[in-house]
Amino acid sequence: MFSRVKIGENRVALAAAFGFVALALILDLAIRHDPISVDFHTYLAAAQVGLQDGWSHLYDQGLVAVQQAEISPPDSGWRPAQIAQPFLSPPTVAFLTAPLAGLPLNVAYVFWAVFIFGAFALALAWAGVSRGWARWIAVIGALTPWFVMHAVNVGQVVPLVAAGTVVAWRLLRDRRDVLAGLVLVTILLKPNTAVLVPIALLFAWRVRAFVAWLVGAMAVMFAVVLTMGVDGVSAYLTQLQQPLPSGADNLTLHGALYATGTFALILRVLIVGAVLAAAYKLRSSPGLVVPLAIVGSLIVAPYLHGSDLCLLAAAAWMVWEERPATSWRVPLAIGWVLASPYLYLKGFSPELKLWPWLEIALLLAIVIAAWRPLTVWADSRTRAPA
Repeated sequence: MFSRVKIGENRVALAAAFGFVALALILDLAIRHDPISVDFHTYLAAAQVGLQDGWSHLYDQGLVAVQQAEISPPDSGWRPAQIAQPFLSPPTVAFLTAPLAGLPLNVAYVFWAVFIFGAFALALAWAGVSRGWARWIAVIGALTPWFVMHAVNVGQVVPLVAAGTVVAWRLLRDRRDVLAGLVLVTILLKPNTAVLVPIALLFAWRVRAFVAWLVGAMAVMFAVVLTMGVDGVSAYLTQLQQPLPSGADNLTLHGALYATGTFALILRVLIVGAVLAAAYKLRSSPGLVVPLAIVGSLIVAPYLHGSDLCLLAAAAWMVWEERPATSWRVPLAIGWVLASPYLYLKGFSPELKLWPWLEIALLLAIVIAAWRPLTVWADSRTRAPA
């Protein structure tokens, strides 16, 4: 009888989760400002340049623009019309989208959107350690913020990075460090969103995870050099030195604190130092090391877009699962509510320049917990089982 009741509860929870996710998707379509698939459109154009003209020409922006126009011509019926933008993502993103090259844009985008959203959703559903309603509330909370829906809308690759960190988080808790390190290679799809995670794991004495990540990353970079050649890699590095797109610093220290020059550098050094020191203190609690490093990465990043906050949703989910105490979960739930598409639609969601302050608050909470784990935030009875 008990097992039947439990199965029934799980079915209701799953139905509720899918219902809320569907509602979030509908709301997001209503508040969409960017042309749908605008980023994926660029990924696909770059992949077609690589396949047709050679991967060494991947960052020839003239060729990318030509492919963008061919993929979505003005009379293609694809509305709203796509805009041309340079391809600045790592080569791995073009490699990943290459299998979809040659398909009509609308068909390729549907495959891609289902893939990136499904990967993140399945990672959350699989990796959770809490039980009952709390488990599915966390999944819903992490999936429904406007920035997750926005990432899917524009076809951003960042949900795959979020999915990789979530899966690695669970593997680290299960002490499957080598697999966790290999999964973290997904960070190479968008390094600025989670670059501190492997380094923090090294400071947390998860050496096997770090080494596995390093070996995997080196293998990927070797494949990139082999595929693109020295000239292609050089062209990519040159692109990284170009001025940032307008608005790309709204979610950074410059956007929140107007920090520039030496002041910004000092802040970044202090934040990275705090992350690594706290990672060492939390070496017996890897469940907090990963979200700590993700939030630190977001704060010190030189540029971010709204869709990159998918990683913040993933980090908050990890903390929710790791710290069941009310003192942790209530603020996290409030953060998810503030990020809901409904409040965004009504203009009540925090503007982009305020989100770094919320990241800093979460970072400080984890850093304090690293030094005072038992007296203030939680005791051994309120920590999720490892």
